[in-house]
Amino acid sequence: MPDATDNFINGLDLSEAFFHECVEPVLRTEFERVKYSAGLLGSGSEVLGFDTEMSADHHWGPRVMLFVGAQDHGRHAHLIKQSFSEKLPRKFRGFPTSFSDADENENGVQILDYAETGPINHRITVETVEHFFEMYLGLDIRKEIEAADWLSFPEQKLRSIVSGRIFHDEARLEFHRQKFSYYPHDLWLYLLASQWSRIEQEEHLMGRAGSVGDEIGSAIIAARLVRDLMQLSFLMEKTYAPYPKWFGTAFKQLNVAVVLKPLFEQILCSAQWTDREKYFCQVYEYLAQCHNQLGITETMSTKVALFHDRPFLVISTGAFSKAIVARIEDPALRKLAQKPLIGGVSQFSDSTNLQSDRIWRPGLRNLYKS
Repeated sequence: MPDATDNFINGLDLSEAFFHECVEPVLRTEFERVKYSAGLLGSGSEVLGFDTEMSADHHWGPRVMLFVGAQDHGRHAHLIKQSFSEKLPRKFRGFPTSFSDADENENGVQILDYAETGPINHRITVETVEHFFEMYLGLDIRKEIEAADWLSFPEQKLRSIVSGRIFHDEARLEFHRQKFSYYPHDLWLYLLASQWSRIEQEEHLMGRAGSVGDEIGSAIIAARLVRDLMQLSFLMEKTYAPYPKWFGTAFKQLNVAVVLKPLFEQILCSAQWTDREKYFCQVYEYLAQCHNQLGITETMSTKVALFHDRPFLVISTGAFSKAIVARIEDPALRKLAQKPLIGGVSQFSDSTNLQSDRIWRPGLRNLYKS
């Protein structure tokens, strides 16, 4: 079997070229009356632009998502897929256009199929825009997106929608995708306040654990704080954060990373809590300055101070979250913010199953409706 990594290229570029050179001509010739959109969004490292040679070991390769209207889907979806099975070249840019059958014992994994004969089991899907958003987000895209929806959407899925690429658009895919460009303003404020609340609740605990000789516990809390401060950075720059595999990679693309990345590395490598605190103080003061630059509250102090009468330096004992909550105007969100702040699902849970499976979203919506 040839090594697919020998001529590896970014998956989005591969799929876009595949669409224009192989998929579009067939649609133009055989289905010229069908209006469609084409692109690549949703799951997959290549959708985020983070794929590497290793990504080619599963689910990766020349593929395209087609979106058609409901009537055209009922009339033509099967014929379109069948036509591609017969007319696609067996390889494109050195990669097979055929994939193995989904392995149900391995979460439906498909890999590149290098067989020289037989039907082409392509990965050109045909669906409606409505079906995609229903299956991916558990959302009826025809209805207004409510606050409970936003808060129950996993942030990693929102990033994979806006990070994808649209190659052709007659089915208003971009119109619907633009709805997710970023959180509405007041909801953003609620998420920011909730993220500050997480930090305020734990910033003193790293030193407290270390002060009694529990450096392991202190290091664990420090790592949690680093993650929370990184998440705060994504929110401040109005950028969706991806799932853990690419969290650090995406963080490096943020403007604040130039200052914060070296400090976070020092925190995570420090063996003593006093050293961690020294670097945390620099992080806290820098992010406080960044907060003030947002102009969303009155000017907040940018200097660390003792945690009440205890010898641990912190940036806030609730001041930042309270100041942000005070600026929320939406009545429903103001009411929600009067309860203990929990934020969105991606802030209070890192469960893979909860984040990835849409079956949990109705229950999560109810959490914010109660």
